[in-house]
Amino acid sequence: MLKLTFLGTGTSQGVPMISCKCRVCRSSDKHDKRLRSSALIETEDSTIVIDCGPDFRQQMLKNEVKRIDAVLLTHEHRDHTGGLDDLRAFNYTQQQAIKVYCESRVQEAVKHDIPYAFSEERYPGVPEIELCNICNNANFYICNTKITPIRGYHYKLPVYGFRIGPLCYITDMNYIATDELEKIKGIDTLVINALRHEPHISHFTLKEALDIINFVNPRRAYLTHLSHQIGLHKEVESTLPSNVFLAYDNLTLQM
Repeated sequence: MLKLTFLGTGTSQGVPMISCKCRVCRSSDKHDKRLRSSALIETEDSTIVIDCGPDFRQQMLKNEVKRIDAVLLTHEHRDHTGGLDDLRAFNYTQQQAIKVYCESRVQEAVKHDIPYAFSEERYPGVPEIELCNICNNANFYICNTKITPIRGYHYKLPVYGFRIGPLCYITDMNYIATDELEKIKGIDTLVINALRHEPHISHFTLKEALDIINFVNPRRAYLTHLSHQIGLHKEVESTLPSNVFLAYDNLTLQM
């Protein structure tokens, strides 16, 4: 059993975007309201959050999350790490440090962003974080849940997606090598970023995401990390292949 909850499906600025008056940002449809991208993965023995952005507190409260076993970080950009300080709430209730899995470069960025959490003499109440290294694309386990890193690139920045059983979650990429895609070919559920229609320097467009989906051939696919430039949820989804959907905040999937 695996349950996926989309905690947020928006891009770095969220939707609506501050000060924007476009019809997507003015939409009253709840599907067009998007917090920064993050996901909650629940298996039989683990609860895992992928990315911990500035909306993390709101996302945890909205979804009534009582416990997490680990956080996976795809990369170090603030829309994916800006909520790490709020992990301290789980320190209080679980009485333990929270494991955060990321590659060494991202670990250094986290230490730079919240140095008070890693100083030798720590102020009482700062978050207790145990940084765990992802190295050389090697599989690792959280409780008994196997995690397979999927390497891709966010322009020139190496980032990770993650395969967890029948699910693969990919965000903030615009290039994935064929040998990495082979690791997820024929998977049940693929989540992948699709920022907008027009080309972007560091994100897949809608067409590029659909090309990846066609190659991988999952049973179903969901598009995330969507900007207001993608268009209205209802209009865009009506144009997609029958097994491809726009993700939206608080959508849950069972697999």
